[in-house]
Amino acid sequence: MRLYEMFMEISVVIPLYNEEYLVGDLVERTISVLTGITGDFEIIFVDDGSKDGTVNRLAEARKTDTRIKILELSKNFGHQAAFTAGLTFAKGRFVVMMDGDLQDPPEVIPVMYRMLLSDEFDVIFGKRTNKPNLKGRNLLALSFHKTFKRFSGFPDIDNVGNFSAMNRDALAALLQFTESIRYLPGLRHFIGFRQGFVEYRREERYQGKSKMNYFNLLALSSDAIFSFSKFPIRICLYLGIIGIVIFFLAGLYTLIAKLAGFAITGWSSTLLSIYFLGSIQLTFLGVIGEYIFRIYKESQHRPLYFVRKFHD
Repeated sequence: MRLYEMFMEISVVIPLYNEEYLVGDLVERTISVLTGITGDFEIIFVDDGSKDGTVNRLAEARKTDTRIKILELSKNFGHQAAFTAGLTFAKGRFVVMMDGDLQDPPEVIPVMYRMLLSDEFDVIFGKRTNKPNLKGRNLLALSFHKTFKRFSGFPDIDNVGNFSAMNRDALAALLQFTESIRYLPGLRHFIGFRQGFVEYRREERYQGKSKMNYFNLLALSSDAIFSFSKFPIRICLYLGIIGIVIFFLAGLYTLIAKLAGFAITGWSSTLLSIYFLGSIQLTFLGVIGEYIFRIYKESQHRPLYFVRKFHD
């Protein structure tokens, strides 16, 4: 018996946090799409410490379809940890990662599945085609994607999120990463394999408000950039070089001015020099602190998540 015959056909991993009003439509649309592909599937909903009725709504849905699995985490561990938990429990030959806010349409899954079945690809990720909206969160997200694409070394990662599908080989490689600070779209590109993409239009949020506030978005962006790019430390190097050049020229000018007898007296230039050097030093300390913090977190070797209960 081949190893893949031990697995079911498709697993869909969907993390949720306080999304009780979306559960009904999310379950209905996802099951409808998967039933059109195969009856041999599972949907693993990862409850990331919800404080509303999300788990209860999922439990009601499970009464009518046991292919719905509920993985309850002991508290809110974050989006990337919740995805990792679901991927670890997935039993499908092909595994889909999808956000639970219905902005990633389940109707794209059959296209991903067919591309994986062709045996030309091991990983298929969704690439958004929406025109950029230069306001608020969208502007922040656009800036991050452009910056990450430029400095990560992954040319196809712009306008790409978690929405993706992969086979067991790619999943096994992805699960080998042990770092506690992770950005899964970056790790997914890092593993290599044969990767392709599907273009799709990311929908507006169906109901409720996004659980990713500006602070969460900035934190995730920082994790991605610091994990996959030398850009922050290079900025320090460039600022240091610029500072050296500026003050070399300023010192040369001062020396010439004194020798020529037209040196300008006063404290303005001195204070500006101190402030400029101080700001560069604080920038250096901040960047170095970010790296030290990440080294400290990794050295703790704490588990990414704890499971309170798994409704299998």
